[in-house]
Amino acid sequence: MTDLHPQGVPPGALPSDEQLTEAGLSATGGGTVLLIACGALAREILALKGANRWDHLDLTCLPANLHLWPDRIPAAVEQAVRHHRARYDRIFVVYADCGTGGLLQAKCAELGVEMVEGPHCYSFFEGNAAFAAKAEEEFTAFYLTDFLVRQFDAFVWRPMGLDRHPELRDMYFAHYDRLIYQAQTDDPALDAKARDCAARLGLRYERRFTGYGDLEPALARL
Repeated sequence: MTDLHPQGVPPGALPSDEQLTEAGLSATGGGTVLLIACGALAREILALKGANRWDHLDLTCLPANLHLWPDRIPAAVEQAVRHHRARYDRIFVVYADCGTGGLLQAKCAELGVEMVEGPHCYSFFEGNAAFAAKAEEEFTAFYLTDFLVRQFDAFVWRPMGLDRHPELRDMYFAHYDRLIYQAQTDDPALDAKARDCAARLGLRYERRFTGYGDLEPALARL
């Protein structure tokens, strides 16, 4: 039997985190619906596609490191929509607002394409309603997902300059009291790495299994 990980995806079909961070993922397949997603969501979407046999869905991902410059996301999504539009019956954008201040939603409306609901992936992985209900009590929490645990140095440690100036840590995180790892999968190695990330930031550690949250029903509706 072929080893499938995660949940239905052959290992050879999984792009590396480095590829997803720097280059994204090109669309392959014969589906009629195209998902334009953040590279940080590629593995979760591929897992859902495989587990549910959603062969009508194709996936292309923009580089995950666009999150370091959220003002660039709307233009990058627009370029991808215009590039692929003639090839597909429908396009769905798998980005939340992601720090664009409503500009991505406005761009999607202008282009006539739908997008996943929520302010960011932490919200839709938790479930948007559940995340909103906890917002007040968790405003001092710092969140990581599976992808961000694996890419902690690339998305947190180095961009914040903590590799060069570790003394800045206590200033940056003075108003945080915990790190919440929103786990999409049950992986002891990721749990250990997330716990280490919390220790490096000087924060209390909490693991919360969310699975795919609102992402799965959003894709199921397609």
